[in-house]
Amino acid sequence: MTHIITSLCLRDSACVDVCPVECIVGGQPEEDWPWFYIDPETCIDCGACVPECPYEAIFIEDEVPTALSLAGGQVRVPHDTKEHLTAEEGETVDLTPDIQPNYDFFEKGPGYDALNM
Repeated sequence: MTHIITSLCLRDSACVDVCPVECIVGGQPEEDWPWFYIDPETCIDCGACVPECPYEAIFIEDEVPTALSLAGGQVRVPHDTKEHLTAEEGETVDLTPDIQPNYDFFEKGPGYDALNM
């Protein structure tokens, strides 16, 4: 089971730097693909990226939370709006809709195509 980067991602590259198989890439163009994405075909599930993420945005796919309580002021970028949203203290979000964009990026994302030219 691959790891998933969620809308809590604010594109810090610490996860990229520690990935032993280089499966994490920044979406391009950023306005369409605002997060980093993990290639599910390349990810070896080592988990090295998880503790490196300062935003705690990376989860094992089966463990992406359905009701995550956010800290006040915590920022996320939902894929459907691409807007930076700032949470109110105790706001709860379902991050499971963040799973599909990771797969979409590697299946049909124009940014991914540009990376592989």
